[in-house]
Amino acid sequence: METKLTLRLNDKVIERAKTYAKSHKISLSKLIESYLDSLTGEKNTGNKKSITPLVESLSGVIELPSDFDYKKEYSDYLTDKYK
Repeated sequence: METKLTLRLNDKVIERAKTYAKSHKISLSKLIESYLDSLTGEKNTGNKKSITPLVESLSGVIELPSDFDYKKEYSDYLTDKYK
């Protein structure tokens, strides 16, 4: 259910918010809704972080050997990149 809300804000703040929303291709209403949701939404308990559905769908797509050294691979990649 959506409910209409009237806010009183400084003209300059409104103009900057409209510019920001337009540059990010989002409505001002959606921008404010997202902001308020981030402030008031349920907090994750402890250090547990939520995983987005996209990331969860990608989990397990690649299988690496048990002896894979990602630090060495990344180091080799950087060495080749900056030769």
